[in-house]
Amino acid sequence: MTTPTLRRRHLAVLMLASVTAFGATAQERFPSKPITIVVPQAAGGANDAIARVIGQKLSQQIGQSVVIDNRPGAGGNVGTAWVAKTKPDGYTLLVQADSAQVINPWLYKSTGFDPVKDFEPVAPLAHAGYVLTAHPSFPANNVKELIALAKANPGKYHIASAGNGTLNHLIGEMLGKAAGIELTHVPYKGSAAAATDVVGGQVPLSVQSLPSSIAFIKSGKLKVLGVVNEKRVAALPDAPTIGETIKGFGKTPWYGMFAPAGTPKAIVDQLNAEVMKALDDKDVIDKLAGVGAEPFKGTPAQLGALVKSDLAQWKQVVADTGAKVD
Repeated sequence: MTTPTLRRRHLAVLMLASVTAFGATAQERFPSKPITIVVPQAAGGANDAIARVIGQKLSQQIGQSVVIDNRPGAGGNVGTAWVAKTKPDGYTLLVQADSAQVINPWLYKSTGFDPVKDFEPVAPLAHAGYVLTAHPSFPANNVKELIALAKANPGKYHIASAGNGTLNHLIGEMLGKAAGIELTHVPYKGSAAAATDVVGGQVPLSVQSLPSSIAFIKSGKLKVLGVVNEKRVAALPDAPTIGETIKGFGKTPWYGMFAPAGTPKAIVDQLNAEVMKALDDKDVIDKLAGVGAEPFKGTPAQLGALVKSDLAQWKQVVADTGAKVD
């Protein structure tokens, strides 16, 4: 015969089992609400374009809205530092250009975040083409002609960037040092604004990502003097690399997804699997190609290793160029 005390014990066991099962189910149901992807650069640039392509596909796959939240400022530091302080539950993610994650720590006195300790690497996303562009009326048509022109007129020619400390800015500094020329830097609030002013003839030169400039290039409103990447890019197969003129010059920018430190491994792994699935999709591949980018697949561990190795490389580059941002 069951006593009242025994019945109470059975009831407690059943309640505990229900709570445990509910908790397990809740954990398994990630994501159960919209996900926000923070882009720490202005709309219209490479990072923004890539995030929107990936975000749209992820939304279809996971059955939840994926919202792109642009939080530009301080070369990407503002949005990046903001994500570092958000709840590590997988619902706020960062899609980051390599520049803010591995270059800014050496350019700024304080970025507001630690690129390794404050984030869980989720997945590499894409490589993008970068190009040195000019207004069609600019006298030089290639890097060799630009070097000759700039050496004859030190400091005369201006080069626009997406802002102080951005990858566009630093590549311009690297070019000046490697070529032994002096170009006057003009920072803008975003790559789209810089590209627009080069098209309008206000500034003659700019280093641009293909996602932010390929439409202008295809329409003849910008001309390409050289490709920044180590190899020629598929979107512009006839455009020579800068390295074909300046031996050893070249860098292929990458973009990746990160989560705040402390995000559970199961969620990170689930997100990585969804991203890898998206990068295999033909529509995603075609859309990335349309903006001059291509899929870059890998594990969280591989992205973490890339961050650490690139931090060491860019530390030396920044020291060599003398570039600094207050």
